[in-house]
Amino acid sequence: MPYKLPRGLYALIDDAVRPERSLVEKARAALEGGAPVLQLRLETTADRPALEAIRAVVALARPRDARVIVNDRVDLCLAGGADGVHLGADDLAPSVARRLLGVEAMIGATTRSLEDIEQAKAAGADHVGLGPIFPTATKEVGHPPLGLLRFAQLVRASPLPVVGIGGITLGTIAEVAKAGATCAAVAGELLRADDLPARARDLHRAFLAAR
Repeated sequence: MPYKLPRGLYALIDDAVRPERSLVEKARAALEGGAPVLQLRLETTADRPALEAIRAVVALARPRDARVIVNDRVDLCLAGGADGVHLGADDLAPSVARRLLGVEAMIGATTRSLEDIEQAKAAGADHVGLGPIFPTATKEVGHPPLGLLRFAQLVRASPLPVVGIGGITLGTIAEVAKAGATCAAVAGELLRADDLPARARDLHRAFLAAR
């Protein structure tokens, strides 16, 4: 059976946000703050150093029983020993990723609607990212925000665990939890904090306290 997605902060470790800090440094700080899930976004890193970074983060995460998910790249996930992959609409289909990564891999898919979620489940995903909930400047998504009310409606109808994505802050993460999300994905609010471990801790605790 696939890994169960832990509840709480889903830390988006993006190499393009605060690029003066290495991906491994940012991941280590998030883990120190108790983040149970890390997604590694390697948009600006070449394949060889990306693979080295994934392996380093996996080694840091294992003693903490945290999950490491690679964004987009099934090949780097497999080679780096990560727990799973997150796939967008233009990436490999979840069914293909499942065949390559095996039954225990965590496979998430980006979704915007209930139809998307149902299709992701049928294709082999075991969880989905749903959003954007709020406006976000971290990543251009090309879709209007769902808002909390619509997000909550979709979560209640979803046959899969949902990771809320898009513009989530310390001030809104509790509402995302109350809407029924299993996790809340946070990038800018986390990575731009002066004290990254403390911000990760605050985000994770706020989610769990509300959920």
